[in-house]
Amino acid sequence: MTKPPMLTAQQALDHLLSHAQAVGEIEKVAMQAALGRVLAENVNSLVDVPPLDNTAMDGYAVRSADIATPGKSLKIAQRIPAGSMGTPLESGTAARIFTGAPVPPGADAVVMQEDCTLESESGQVTINTAPIAGQWIRRRGEDLTAGKTALTAGTFLRPQELGVAASAGLTHLSVKRRVKVAAFFTGDELALPGESLKPGGIYNSNRDTLLACLKSLGCDATDLGIVPDRLDATRDALRKASKDHDLIITSGGVSVGEEDHIKPAVTAEGRLDLWQIAIKPGKPLAFGAVRKSDDPKDGEAWFIGLPGNPVSSFVTFLLFVRPFILKLQGREAKLPQFYFIRADFDWLKADRRNEFLRVKLNSNGGLDLFPNQSSGVLTSASWGDGLVDCPPNQPIKAGDLVKYIPFDALLK
Repeated sequence: MTKPPMLTAQQALDHLLSHAQAVGEIEKVAMQAALGRVLAENVNSLVDVPPLDNTAMDGYAVRSADIATPGKSLKIAQRIPAGSMGTPLESGTAARIFTGAPVPPGADAVVMQEDCTLESESGQVTINTAPIAGQWIRRRGEDLTAGKTALTAGTFLRPQELGVAASAGLTHLSVKRRVKVAAFFTGDELALPGESLKPGGIYNSNRDTLLACLKSLGCDATDLGIVPDRLDATRDALRKASKDHDLIITSGGVSVGEEDHIKPAVTAEGRLDLWQIAIKPGKPLAFGAVRKSDDPKDGEAWFIGLPGNPVSSFVTFLLFVRPFILKLQGREAKLPQFYFIRADFDWLKADRRNEFLRVKLNSNGGLDLFPNQSSGVLTSASWGDGLVDCPPNQPIKAGDLVKYIPFDALLK
């Protein structure tokens, strides 16, 4: 029997994203509870920011027409600290002004204090440069305009977005509810850190890696622990996970061996596709859905089964689960940011699959390769700061420009 051709990474991703739809529920939360949430609707500013023309520098507000050439001395007629208002500036005078203070009517430029000489006894200031109209003045509304959009729906709220919302005068934001993801892990060889290892046992690294990935994306993650390698136990775990979650992810058990129960369990509780994807690491991937109950009206929870090897699990999460979650959150599931960087290594054993190599930026502006690229060596991902996306059948020679994807772009 001829095996079906392996899917490309893009084919698999396109299929996943064609099914994902953003969660509909919206919550209104206080500003500091909005960090890591997704904005549900456009936010309009309540005020102009800045509210008035103001100075970007400590210095002197002047009329530029009064200073045709450097060296002009002007009488200091007023002093304007931040938070106070000046009076109209008369011709031939200057106003001592401090960063953030409103520019007085009549002034059209600010000269920073480093370009001025204060004459304390005479109460004058000498302007040592000829100013240009508008210099060092921040115009009213140049950052935000009252009634205009300050933040758009679908924005993932980071600290800087919360600052923008606060500048706009808002105290609460309407956000999508958190995507709810349940995770469990299969394998009788697995143990949790702190437990005794039985002969042939290993500690479960995927649990902490994947749960941390989910939390970094702002998900509400539920840990259902390690499930025994039995069909009945796997089905029970799926039924429990489906009830209150949008997505179920598992690690391990997605192959077709006698001890791999994900395929029959998901098929019995819902529907499943099992794919072979032409990437390395991370060849097998399962996608489907699990019924929430016997009543079709209750809907389904999506299911994605990841391979069990730790690097394969991590990489396939970044490439496939992350964009799927972004779309569930109402965010743009765009391709991760990448850069063309010089390879300072040789990778001459090109594979027929699309490889994702663990690398690190070096002090010379190039990329170093972790020496052991095995899918079981998770230290390669900890040592590295990103992936090289190496196309099928393409060797790499030192000096080649390669497509580098930083982990920072894949974990938010």
